[in-house]
Amino acid sequence: MIASLTAFPHCRAWSAPVRWLAFLWLAVAAAFSAAQTPAASDPAPEPAESAVTVLQPPRPSVDIAIVLPLNAPAYSRAAEAVSAGFVAAAAGERTTYVVIPHAEDGVLDAFEAARGSGAKVIVGPLLRDDLKIVAQSDIDLPWTLALNQSEDVTALQGRIFTFSLTVESDARTIARRLRDDAAQNVVIVGAETPLMKRFAGAFATEWLLNGGNAPNSLRFDVSPEALTVLKRDALKKAPAAALLAVDGKSAPLVKPFLRTVPAYASGLVFDQKAEATLRDLDGLTIVEIPWLVTPGAPEFAKYARREFPSASLDRLYALGIDAFRIAQAMLDGPPSQFVLEGATGHITLTEGRQFLREGRLATFRAGQLVPLDGVR
Repeated sequence: MIASLTAFPHCRAWSAPVRWLAFLWLAVAAAFSAAQTPAASDPAPEPAESAVTVLQPPRPSVDIAIVLPLNAPAYSRAAEAVSAGFVAAAAGERTTYVVIPHAEDGVLDAFEAARGSGAKVIVGPLLRDDLKIVAQSDIDLPWTLALNQSEDVTALQGRIFTFSLTVESDARTIARRLRDDAAQNVVIVGAETPLMKRFAGAFATEWLLNGGNAPNSLRFDVSPEALTVLKRDALKKAPAAALLAVDGKSAPLVKPFLRTVPAYASGLVFDQKAEATLRDLDGLTIVEIPWLVTPGAPEFAKYARREFPSASLDRLYALGIDAFRIAQAMLDGPPSQFVLEGATGHITLTEGRQFLREGRLATFRAGQLVPLDGVR
């Protein structure tokens, strides 16, 4: 709107030049006022951003993350047993944890998720091949407790420790027992499977290192010809003891050929729970986990019992219990010394960043597994 001279009631008394200057001044003032007033169609100006930044509270970190192949069908039952034991051991403790599942080929992503949780200790992986993958990766790991062993301990990152159920440990326990019993000649009856070869090899190594004579080795298979040779040669060198490097189904076939010769085996190869089957093993001494040998022991009373369809799953449940207890001891860094009477056996920290376990010697009597008298 153009300004009017009526805004000045005495303007008519002014001279013409003065009236002209006043008119010009009002026009300029009106134009300036219009420039400062936004049009009705113009959007309202944006408010200035606040100088205050609202901080989100940090996500709480956990003490332990356990990484398991729960989504891998071939290994899910084993992983579930380990997870159940771990959770049972954590019950009532203030230690916080998270269970991180993964499928096959997903272990690295699971470990990245474990790192993202802020865990001070990662427990896992469970599988030997997955351990190799993690060891060869460039992941910046916190302290890690792998639940398997590596073929090359020196290849593991400096923050990876190992703890596992292995037949090699059982073989060494048997060799030391026979050495203490002053046994001289030993016969090894072995199957050709990779697991049984590892078991027999670990026994022979420990036996020879401790001054034993070279054992007599006999191959086992179920063919009539092989059984005839076994029957003929098993007692030829008058062995003081026999190591059965065979699975649980084959052990009852071998034992009659040994007559009264004391026979030893790894408990890890026995999965059956049927008493009728176990009666065929009467007199056989095995190395087994305390969780199965002395289930009523006071030190296990605080841990919930689970019913599993096989002894192998019972052992993995016990592995989960002890894995939690070891991981707890690593929260402030690996201990310089460590001894634990665990569900899986007598556990110690040794060179090479290994938590080694020694199982309990037990024998089958009337279809029942009982601690061996004078067990050490």
